[in-house]
Amino acid sequence: MTTTNRPLNVAFIIFNQVEVLDLNGPLDVFVKANILHPNTYNHYLVAATKDIVKTESDTTHILPQYSFADCPTPDIIVLPGANPDIVMNYLQNESFQNTYTKWIIAQHSAGAMLFTVCTGSLLLSNTHLFDHLDITTHFMAIETLQQAIPTAKVITGVRYVDQGNVLTTAGITAGIDGALYLVSKQLGEEIGKTISQLFEYNK
Repeated sequence: MTTTNRPLNVAFIIFNQVEVLDLNGPLDVFVKANILHPNTYNHYLVAATKDIVKTESDTTHILPQYSFADCPTPDIIVLPGANPDIVMNYLQNESFQNTYTKWIIAQHSAGAMLFTVCTGSLLLSNTHLFDHLDITTHFMAIETLQQAIPTAKVITGVRYVDQGNVLTTAGITAGIDGALYLVSKQLGEEIGKTISQLFEYNK
């Protein structure tokens, strides 16, 4: 990830049936970081189109701020997960592959850091993005992910795995841990500790 003199663009990818806490947990970490350390991050929601996105079980409807065609060039891509059955369907969905997966690969190849939450890593298991890396995911998807990417080492019993320009997390709430880790790495431990206290989050 390139160091810049402007706020870092953090693209939170949303898609139909996205897991709500996968998205909102890490997002709120970046929101709080910006309050404590203004103008560090320009975080935004982005999808293939600007149509309304329905979250898991259609519980909430979200309007993305940008589409892939007009969003700021990301420095960090945050990819939440979804129910494993939904993820497996997306892996076979030509439209998803030609929009979401293609865009993520292109942005990461251009230098954007990739931060996956929960089964977000499984969503990219048909790519080469994790070849020869240590990665993780939700405990229920560990075996499936390892089978899909035999060249990767899928780690169990951890909250997140940092591989430099790729950060993967375990299930759901582990996305908060990953975001706290990343913000602390970029802004200092005190910022991370303060956000944990504001969240009343006991790790």
